[in-house]
Amino acid sequence: MQRAVLGYLLLHANHVVPTSRMLRALWDGQPPLTARKMVQNAVSAIRRMLAASSDDSATLLTHPPGYRLQVDPDSVDIHYFRRLVDQGRTALAAGSLGRGTSLLREALALWQGRALADLVERGTTWSELVAMENERLLALEDCFDAELECGRHREITPELEVLTESEPLRERLCMQFMLALYRSGRQADALTIYRRTRAALVDDLGIEPGRELQRLQHMILEHDASIQAPMLVA
Repeated sequence: MQRAVLGYLLLHANHVVPTSRMLRALWDGQPPLTARKMVQNAVSAIRRMLAASSDDSATLLTHPPGYRLQVDPDSVDIHYFRRLVDQGRTALAAGSLGRGTSLLREALALWQGRALADLVERGTTWSELVAMENERLLALEDCFDAELECGRHREITPELEVLTESEPLRERLCMQFMLALYRSGRQADALTIYRRTRAALVDDLGIEPGRELQRLQHMILEHDASIQAPMLVA
């Protein structure tokens, strides 16, 4: 319980979390009669833990109608991740591919598996965790786009192979993998990935691939000059 309460408060660090909202999250909308007392006990234990810590930058405050965990944002990985991603995207938008990809890779390196993996394994399905995972994948996709533009298709191919197997319905990842394979001289493999993704979309969602994915398949079949590998950027 203490781990779950702390995790939920960290997801909303520096914001007031109403007790009623926390109860719904911790018990999937059906808290027991003793739920408030259990949360109060967990909060007391967290306060003792913070008081015993040599780091006094975090404070857990009672703030009606709930609690607020006051921390330095950069001491919480997800907040530091978001700041680095914003900086990376700003650099990419300004045309600084090297700095942009470096910042995005620094942000992504903060991830060591899924966020709050122990809670997820016990069945926790908070919408915040799903949103965080999507943030990670979007940052990865932005990074891959920049690295493809830098001519690093061979370097990112192994990573894309793993990701497209775990995320078979993400068309953007599929396109990036197809492009990386094609630019590595593996046209047949790129077309195989298209067929695999199309089958997953049709079987799981009942839809055909989007227009951009279909267009890339056609360009690969036609050896379109516009998708040839760019000069490698150091």
